[in-house]
Amino acid sequence: MQFNRASRLQESFVSELLLSMRDLVIEADIDGQWKPIVKGLSMNLHKGEIIGLIGESGAGKSTFGLAGMGYTKPGCRIVSGSIRLEDEELVGASAARLREIRGNSVSYVAQSAAAAFNPAHRLIEQFVEAPVQHGKMRGDEAARRGQDLYRQLDLPDPDNIGNRFPHQVSGGQLQRAMTAMAMGCDPRLIIFDEPTTALDVTTQIEVLSTIKEAVRARGVAAIYITHDLAVVAQLADRIMVLRYGDLVEEGDARSLLENPQQEYTRRLLAVRSLREEKDAPKRDETVLDVSGVSARYPRAEEDVLKDISVRVQKGKTVAVVGESGSGKSTLARVITGLLPPLRGEVRFCGEALSPALANRGREQLRSIQMIYQMPDVALNPRQKIAEIIGRPLEFYLGLKGAEKAGKINRLLEQIELPTDYADRYPAQLSGGEKQRICIARALAAEPDLIICDEVTSALDQLVAEGILELLQNLQNQLGVSYLFITHDLATVKAIADSIVVMYQGRVVEQGPKAEILSPPHEAYTELLLSSVPEMDPDWLDTLVERRKRGELPTIESIN
Repeated sequence: MQFNRASRLQESFVSELLLSMRDLVIEADIDGQWKPIVKGLSMNLHKGEIIGLIGESGAGKSTFGLAGMGYTKPGCRIVSGSIRLEDEELVGASAARLREIRGNSVSYVAQSAAAAFNPAHRLIEQFVEAPVQHGKMRGDEAARRGQDLYRQLDLPDPDNIGNRFPHQVSGGQLQRAMTAMAMGCDPRLIIFDEPTTALDVTTQIEVLSTIKEAVRARGVAAIYITHDLAVVAQLADRIMVLRYGDLVEEGDARSLLENPQQEYTRRLLAVRSLREEKDAPKRDETVLDVSGVSARYPRAEEDVLKDISVRVQKGKTVAVVGESGSGKSTLARVITGLLPPLRGEVRFCGEALSPALANRGREQLRSIQMIYQMPDVALNPRQKIAEIIGRPLEFYLGLKGAEKAGKINRLLEQIELPTDYADRYPAQLSGGEKQRICIARALAAEPDLIICDEVTSALDQLVAEGILELLQNLQNQLGVSYLFITHDLATVKAIADSIVVMYQGRVVEQGPKAEILSPPHEAYTELLLSSVPEMDPDWLDTLVERRKRGELPTIESIN
């Protein structure tokens, strides 16, 4: 196994300490006061070793990890402690010296490649900048090195892909191009900050396997920051579990996964085995009936939805799964009237819905609500929570005054938040709390169907588990139906009654959850299911080997 070879590689480097952070305290300016967010943490990282930093939002993992290159985000400061890169102290180093180190000896791979790249410059132009600026090589030499790294990272057409702009490649390809940039100057340390969180499962596997192979082949040390234990298990030699800026537990990856000592670590591990309590009574009443729908975007030459038929029963959850670009969110746009279909129709409670949103009546609008992926974008930052939840109460139900205020309080209680949150702004809430407010806003209209579009994909695992439990409890209480759009198979297993698998705008297969998740599977469904990371350090290597032997499908074999 690659993992065992990697362990031997680590042992050969174990006496050579690369990075030492001792008793590090970092403070952040919070509401005008300096408060500690990293509280005396320490780390020893050896050459060729990968350490995984894991924890939920606010744990301090990104702040601690980025400190490995002597960097703190705006509004943060290093108060005390030591950061030594080999024999050099980075705390107190000059800005000029830190610029020489960053991107050269230590490099960084960000979570969102799309946000990290300059959209106005070609990939290869952005690659050559660091090697040239640091005096490593000339521009033409750097360009050839970029092509070599693109080849090593398994990017298509490596000699020419660098001539594309960032928007002309997929998310997974862009993330690998950023990894190539990080390796451009042959760094001794690479810091990976949630590099696969925004990717669907099939793309995530490609990126993880290429990162692992490239890092191991070069003997580079790495800090891998994530909230997903199953992902970090595939790469890390050691894992540090952080919470509220403190160390909860530390150990080698295999031992920590097999025998966690702390309750918090056990909770993180347990998230991937969510319960499946479904109390809603069985009903045969069809709420939503999508029949033979095809659709395309304006000025597009090809249909993005091709003869889609889906049904949702009252009080049930239908999960729509597939990778990015499969048409999941486009289907939601058609159902809500944001994208009129070319062919087919959408019926709600037996009544045909107008293809265009503007032609639908208020009652039809009330009956179908939507919860979006990013609560930060979905909530108006200038409105208090009472106004956000109160607007649909006024618009759809005509509530005002004390009656509206009382309903707002009851909705906050339903989503398990204190009633005094009504007077807060979105910026004063955590990510999970904001998503709960989005749920309350959808519930305020008293809908029959809620479309949930990747509502947990931007949340930490423990927070996401809380959101899923809330949605399930609300369904049990209210009998509301869900169309749940996701690429997370763990979410599907926890909440779905039925599953619709989509690929390239078509329905590959659909049916009851137990039937779809039990073999034999369609090839694409098998690909999705086999791509869900498991809590086993050998899982990724085993998967790659089985795919090479043709025992499991790949994207190439399906296409």
